[in-house]
Amino acid sequence: MTKEEIIEDLQKAKLANLQWIDKAKNLIAGTKNDQGIPPIDPRESEFGKWFYKEGQKLKKLSNNPLECMQNIETLHQQLHERYSEIYNTFFSETNKAGFFSKLMGAKRQNISDAEQKHVDNLLKNMQRDAKEFVDEVERLERRLEAVIQEKIDSVMK
Repeated sequence: MTKEEIIEDLQKAKLANLQWIDKAKNLIAGTKNDQGIPPIDPRESEFGKWFYKEGQKLKKLSNNPLECMQNIETLHQQLHERYSEIYNTFFSETNKAGFFSKLMGAKRQNISDAEQKHVDNLLKNMQRDAKEFVDEVERLERRLEAVIQEKIDSVMK
């Protein structure tokens, strides 16, 4: 992969995280979410597929501290977990029916005031996590920009 391709993948990841926030807002507001259910397993999302394969090679870059990759991973996992918790709050009855009933248009449940407060807090935490995720990814992008392509080639083998 070239430096530009890696940076493009990272930019797509930032956009995807902002879309997760929009999906969560739509879910809370009760508007239709046409994209279906985002993967619960972080490794199954588009970013996760890249991060847990090609992305792991970036740990070898001398100017990329390990905690950067760990922070990105943790924040990515938290976004999945928080969205899943929000989703399950509204579709808890369908959990018993299984995953496919959710995909086929499960009925959104009314929730209590306490549950509403909880999902509002989850959304705030998602927004905070998404901002931190974007900040970490941008740090990684700057580190990649500072490295010559030959070094990237050597770690991406």
